[in-house]
Amino acid sequence: MPLLEFALLAFVLVFLVPIAVSATLYVTRSRGDWRSADRSSAGLLPSAADHSEAVVRVFSARTVSWRGIVATHSWIVIKDTGGRAYQRFDYTAWGEPIWVDRFVPDGRWFGSTPEVIFAADGPAAEWMIPPIRETIRTYRYANPGDYRAWPGPNSNTFVAAVMSAVPEMRASLPATAIGKDFPFDERWVGLTPSGTGVRINLGGYVGLTLGWIEGIEINILGAVAGVDVRRPAIKLPAVGRVGL
Repeated sequence: MPLLEFALLAFVLVFLVPIAVSATLYVTRSRGDWRSADRSSAGLLPSAADHSEAVVRVFSARTVSWRGIVATHSWIVIKDTGGRAYQRFDYTAWGEPIWVDRFVPDGRWFGSTPEVIFAADGPAAEWMIPPIRETIRTYRYANPGDYRAWPGPNSNTFVAAVMSAVPEMRASLPATAIGKDFPFDERWVGLTPSGTGVRINLGGYVGLTLGWIEGIEINILGAVAGVDVRRPAIKLPAVGRVGL
């Protein structure tokens, strides 16, 4: 088989087929009006009043409407030691891009149950909170109009920037977090957010990531496919992680 034909077949199987599968599942699911969709707690956090330790969480959930076929929305939740309430930070297209406590900390994202991408408690979380706050305070895309759903900066770009500022998180956003590879630091070559590898990225449109935490990822027009070597699995556009 000629190399060009093989590359085209691989692109169809690895990128287009998973998107088609996700689209089919979306069409077959019953859906209501997104404006009245469930945004209540998914029960993923303990009561802040009864949990004296510091907390850091990164959540991600399928985004609103048809965009959920291919993309997820990520956000950050923190709580200081002794704090009696969580703070949630989202980056959205509505009004001021950085929203604080607009939604329930571990709430469903318009009907979609979030998954925990990263969790830290106690002294480890307490150490992470100051750089998290500082990164949010100084985020370069914090003005109205800065948000762009594709290729970024979007909610996943925002969370990736925070995770890059705290590489001790040692976590990676899912392959479905379109926008995570947008160069928030305006560098097209640099370290991965976990600091365990390198990333080459052309404005969020095309990229290659090689890292111990992130694995091997190929980004084509925001869609990400790859392999997780540390915890054996494959990563597919629209579908996400398949494996351990």
